[in-house]
Amino acid sequence: MALNYGMNLILGCCGCCSAFRPRYKRLVDSIFPVYPQDGLVKSNMEKLTFYSLSSPEKLDRIGEYLYQRAAREIYRKKYGFVIIAMEAMDQLLLACHAPTLNLFVESFLKMVQKLLESTEPDLQILATQSFVKFANIEEDTPSYHRRYDFFVSKFSAMCHSGDTKDVRDKIRTAGIKGLQAVVRKTVSDDLVENIWEPVHMDKIVPSLLFNMQDSSFHKEPPHGDTIPEDSVDPPMLAETCMRELVGRASFGHIRAVLKPVLRHFDLHKSWVPNEFAIHTFRIIMFSIQAQYSYTVVETLMDHLDENAKSSPTIRTSIAEVLSKIIAIAAGESVGPSVLEIINSLLNHLRDSVKNGTIQAEERQYQEALINALGEFANHLPDYQKIEIMMFIMSKIPFPLVDNQTPADNMLQSILLKSLLKVGTKYQTIHFNTTFPVSFLEPLLRMSLAPDPEMRLLVQKIFHTLLDRHGNLEKLHKPTLNIVDSDLNVEKSSRPDLIFINKHGPTIYDALYTSLQMDSNTPDNIEAIYTTLGLLCVELASTETVIDLLQLLLGIQNLALNSTTLSYAQKFNLHALVISLLVLISDVMNIQSLSDYSSRLIEARREEASYCLPEMLTQYPAHCESISKMPHLLVDQMAVCEYLKASGIDPSRLAQTSPYGAGGPGAIAGSQRHSWMEAGARGSIMEIPSVHEVDSAASSPGVTRKLPEEGLSFESMKKVLSEPPEIRKESEAEKRKQISHTFRTATFSELVRLTQPKHDLLQNKLNEIFKSLTTAESSSTTDDPKKLSKCEESFPELFYY
Repeated sequence: MALNYGMNLILGCCGCCSAFRPRYKRLVDSIFPVYPQDGLVKSNMEKLTFYSLSSPEKLDRIGEYLYQRAAREIYRKKYGFVIIAMEAMDQLLLACHAPTLNLFVESFLKMVQKLLESTEPDLQILATQSFVKFANIEEDTPSYHRRYDFFVSKFSAMCHSGDTKDVRDKIRTAGIKGLQAVVRKTVSDDLVENIWEPVHMDKIVPSLLFNMQDSSFHKEPPHGDTIPEDSVDPPMLAETCMRELVGRASFGHIRAVLKPVLRHFDLHKSWVPNEFAIHTFRIIMFSIQAQYSYTVVETLMDHLDENAKSSPTIRTSIAEVLSKIIAIAAGESVGPSVLEIINSLLNHLRDSVKNGTIQAEERQYQEALINALGEFANHLPDYQKIEIMMFIMSKIPFPLVDNQTPADNMLQSILLKSLLKVGTKYQTIHFNTTFPVSFLEPLLRMSLAPDPEMRLLVQKIFHTLLDRHGNLEKLHKPTLNIVDSDLNVEKSSRPDLIFINKHGPTIYDALYTSLQMDSNTPDNIEAIYTTLGLLCVELASTETVIDLLQLLLGIQNLALNSTTLSYAQKFNLHALVISLLVLISDVMNIQSLSDYSSRLIEARREEASYCLPEMLTQYPAHCESISKMPHLLVDQMAVCEYLKASGIDPSRLAQTSPYGAGGPGAIAGSQRHSWMEAGARGSIMEIPSVHEVDSAASSPGVTRKLPEEGLSFESMKKVLSEPPEIRKESEAEKRKQISHTFRTATFSELVRLTQPKHDLLQNKLNEIFKSLTTAESSSTTDDPKKLSKCEESFPELFYY
C-alpha cells in the first residue's frame, strides 16, 4: 500500500481516485508484478478468474482492458508484461464457459493479431500458441461476423520465413501450426467463414508445399503414421497438416485443394524431376476419403489436357505421377467411372500419335500412359479387365490395309500395347470367358495386319492370355529338347474343350494365314510357335491333337510350295514344324511319335541342319530346299500309323487337310482361301466334323446311305443276325466314308451321287400334272372370256 501511495506521489496524484476505478480494472492491474521476470501474480489471477465467471457480462471489458495494457507495453517494448497479459488472456479463455465466450473472443483475437504484427519472433510464436489453444475450443454459438483473413495471410507469410536457420524453423513451424488451427476452427462449421474459398486455399496449400519440398523423405513412399505435432521439423509438420487438410475436405472441396497444388507445380516447374510430385499426390490419395479418389485422378487427367502443348518431358512426368496413384483409385472405381478413366487415357494416347512422327521423349510419354493404364487395370476385378480389353479393342481403327497412314499404324500399335499391358494383369481361368467372340474375332483380324510388329504384339497378347500354368518362358523359343523344360501340363476341362472345338478352326486358320505373309521375321514365326505350344499344353487332349497335326502338315506344305516366301522363311517354317511335332509327342506322351521325330531330327542334322532351330534371318547360299528329300519331311501316313498304334483315331488326319497338306509328294493343287477373305464373307468355319454328318439327312436331295448300298433280303438278314457292336462299327465307318466323300468329291460327283435312283413317283406325278394341264387347256381355249376369267381368279397359275 505504501508503495502504491509513493507511486501516486511521483505521478502527481494523491491516490484517492484509484478507489473510484472499476473493479475489473483493479483486478487486471493486480495480476501484473512490479518486475516482469516475477511472472503472473497467481493469487490475483485467481481473483480475476472468479470475478469473470461470476460476472460474465464484464468479460468483454476485461478483454479490452488487457488488450490495451498489452498494446501499451508493446509500444514501450516491455515484452515481459506483454507475455503476462497474453498468459492471462489464455487462462481466462480456458476458464470461460462456451455461451459467454463470444464476449471475450474479439478482444482475444485483437491481442493475438497485435502480437503477430510485431517483429519479435518470440511474440509471434506466443501469439500462434494462443491461437492454437483457441482453435481447440468448441463454441456452441458461431460468430457470423468473425473473419480469419488476416490470420491466414500472416500464418502463410510465416511459413515462408527467411531468417537464420534456428529462428526460421521456429517461425515456419509456428506458421504451419497456425494454418492447421485456422482449418480446424473453420472447417467444422459451415456458418462461419468458408476456408475452402480460393482466396484462402491459394495461400494455405502453397505454403504447405513450400515446406514439404525441403523434406528429405519425399523419395520414400508415405506411410499412414502421423507425425507428432510438437515436432520442430517444418517439412514433416507440413505433411501432417496437408494430410489433415485433405482428409477434412468433402467431395465438393477436393478440387479447391487440388487446383493450388497443380498450379504450384506449374509455376515452380516442379514436374521435372517428379519425385516430389509423386510424393505429394500419394499423400493426397492416402489421406483423401476413399470414395473421392476418382476425383483426384480425373483432375490430374484434366490437367494433362491443359498441358497438351507442353513439352513431352512435362507431360511424361505428369503421366508418371498418374501411373503411381491411379492404382489407389482403382479399388473405388465402379461402373462408368472405370471406362471413363480408360477412355481418357486412350484419348491422350490418340492425341499423342496425331502427327505420325514420334520422338524418343514422346514415346516415353506414351509408355507412361500405358503403364498408368496397366496399373489401373491391375487393381480391378477380372470381369472388368475383360471389359477394358474389349473396350480397347473397339478403339483400334479398322480395316487393316497396306496403304494406311503412319499415324494409323502408330495408333494401332499403341492401342495393342495398351491391350497387352492390361492382359498381363489378367489371370485366365476359362478360355470361353477370356475370349468372347466379340473380343476373339477382332483380335484375330489384328493378327493379320500388314505390319509384322503389330502381328507380333497380337501374338504376345495371346501368350499372356493363354498361359495359365507358367509355361510361357519355357515355350518362348522353339526347341528340340522340350523334355528338359519340365512343362506344367494339366488335364483340360470340358468348357475349354468345348471352346477349342468351337473356335479352334478359326484360330488355326488365322495362324496359318499369318504364316503365309512374306513380311514375317523369325520373331513372328517364333511367336506363333509359342502360341501353338501354349494351345497344345493348355488344351492337351486326343480331340485337339489331330487339329494341331493337321495344321503342322499344312505349314509344311506351305514351306514346300509357297512362291512368295523367301528361302529363310521356308527354313524357319520347317524348324517350326519339327519343334511343334516334338512338343506334341511329349505333351501327349506318344512314344512312337517321339521316336519318329527324333529320327527326323538326326537326319536333318546330317543333311539339312538349317531346317532345325534356331531360326535365322539369312542362311548360307548352299542351303537348298528339302522338297527333294522326302525322308527329311514329316510324313502324313507315318504320323497316322503312330497315332493309331497309340489308340488315337487318325481318320481325320488321313483325309485331305483344310490347309492343303497331303504329306511329302502329295500336295493339294488348290490353295485355300485366306481367313480374311472368309471373314469378309461372314463365314470362317470349316465343314463340320464327322460327328456332325448326321445333319446331312435334313438337307433336301441328300441321302445318308452310300451309293452302292442296296436293300435286299441278304442285307436285312445281316442286320438282324449280326451283333450290335459290329453294326455300330459299321455305321461309324459309313459315316466316315460319307464325311470323306463330301469333303473330297467335286460338285459334279456330288450331284450325280445325290440324284434319286428310283423315280417312279416322280414320273407318276409328271403324268398327273400333264393330264390336268391338257384338260384345262381344252376347256378354256374355246372361250377366251373363260380364259380371262381364270386368269383373273388364279393369277398364280399363269406365266407372264
